Amino acid sequence: MTKVYVASPLRGNIKANISKAQWYARFVMEVGYLPIAPHIYFTQFLRDYIPEERDKALEMNRELLAWCDQLWVFGSFISEGMRQEINFAKEAGMTIRYFTEELEEKHDI
Repeated sequence: MTKVYVASPLRGNIKANISKAQWYARFVMEVGYLPIAPHIYFTQFLRDYIPEERDKALEMNRELLAWCDQLWVFGSFISEGMRQEINFAKEAGMTIRYFTEELEEKHDI
C-alpha cells in the first residue's frame, strides 16, 4: 500500500489543527492510501512548546517521511515544519501533492 505523509500546520490552535489533520488522514485512507500523520500521534506524548521536544518530533517526522512514498500538503498556510518536510521530500525526489483545506487538489503550485 502506498504510504502518504500528511503535512498540515500544528502550531496556533493545536486542538483544531489536530482535528484537521485527522480529517486529512481519513481522506488519504478513503482514497486508498496509508496515511502517516505524526502530528496526530506525537502530540499524545510530546509537547510542541518545549523546544527540545519539538526538535525531537521534527527529527522523528523526517524518519517517517523518509519511509513514505508521497508527501501530501494540506491547507493554505505552510509552517516552518511543513517547509522542512517539503524540502526533504523534494531532495528525495518524492511525489508531492497539494490540497486545500476542503480537500481539493491544487495544480497551480
